[in-house]
Amino acid sequence: MSATTLDPSLPVLPELLSLSPAIATLRRDIHAHPELCFEELRTAELVARQLEGWGIEVHRGLGKTGLVGVIQGHPGKRAVGLRADMDALPMTEHNRFAHASKLPGKMHACGHDGHTAMLLAAAQYLAAHRDFAGTVYLVFQPAEEGGGGAGAMMADGLFTRFPMDAIFGMHNWPGMAVGQFAIKPGPCFASSNEFQITIHGKGCHAAMPHLGVDPVPIACQMVQGFQTIVSRNVRPIDTGVISTTMIQAGEATNVVPDFVTVQGTVRTFTKDVLDLIEERMRTVAQHTCAAYGAKCEFVFQRNYPPTVNHADETDFVRQVMTEVVGPDNVLEFEPTMGAEDFSYYLQEKPGAYFLIGNGDGTHREGGHGLGPCMLHNPSYDFNDQLIPLGATLWVKLVQHWLNQA
Repeated sequence: MSATTLDPSLPVLPELLSLSPAIATLRRDIHAHPELCFEELRTAELVARQLEGWGIEVHRGLGKTGLVGVIQGHPGKRAVGLRADMDALPMTEHNRFAHASKLPGKMHACGHDGHTAMLLAAAQYLAAHRDFAGTVYLVFQPAEEGGGGAGAMMADGLFTRFPMDAIFGMHNWPGMAVGQFAIKPGPCFASSNEFQITIHGKGCHAAMPHLGVDPVPIACQMVQGFQTIVSRNVRPIDTGVISTTMIQAGEATNVVPDFVTVQGTVRTFTKDVLDLIEERMRTVAQHTCAAYGAKCEFVFQRNYPPTVNHADETDFVRQVMTEVVGPDNVLEFEPTMGAEDFSYYLQEKPGAYFLIGNGDGTHREGGHGLGPCMLHNPSYDFNDQLIPLGATLWVKLVQHWLNQA
């Protein structure tokens, strides 16, 4: 499918259908030139130039490489924020089509190029029509992929300089059909947290283990102990995931190492469950080490909080989705244990985060990799059919939000 071929049967605003091929070309340019957390200088400048060319006021440099576009409609007191993330992932793309990444080790494997494109298409339409009362803030955010760009933009005065009543965000979702949306109130993405535990034993010859304190079986015992925290300490109706993903030890097969490092992640939907898991992990780690004569260094880092949609704003978005695609195509979003830094915004402002279907991967041109078109997969590509559909939803959301009494 070329960047200039878009499905005319989609329930989109006709003008957006005609604008979208040019936006799709921009999207593919961004895809070919991916930039990592807080490095989005080229992407941000491309976005800023487009906005300014459409007569939109632009404020650069929020959260280092983020920017905000401001569209004023008719006089009105209400204001709404729409967010798109811009950063790529540190991974090598397997696709070989013309717009594949030109930078080894960097790839738009989560569709942030497409999120940016959908918001650009909506911005172009809204700037041309301005058929609403109040203000639209277009939030183009850096560093969602682990950098906490949302928090960085807030620290630079996002909500004080641009006082919006609510903020909304949208993410593409492979496996969900094009033409469908999904949303739910309450927790929809989990918190993301990391742990690093260093078990300090006493190295010795592998043939004489009684002369040392072997940290390797201690690590094994500890990891097994962690699995009972969720199954025996967390209430069965609550949700938590402890994943030990790295165990590093030793330099030679005939040496019992001095230490072992155990690392991984913890994900929950609530702070109470997170507090419980951290406390129990610390206790299990320290006492397991003590039982075997080792010492324990325990570090627990809390990263993104859970993404919790506000009920009223969720109901509002669901109504707009229903208007655009009909009730049968508005699904209940099944919560995921993945994390999203839109969570920071929702701690400070009312709003909601929701999904737009990216299809099953058949949209990809020849030259794509053999893997599935899933998020964070080296064969992923955003579906350009979503540009006019996502932009239509943004436009309708703005019109309804700002024109309500």
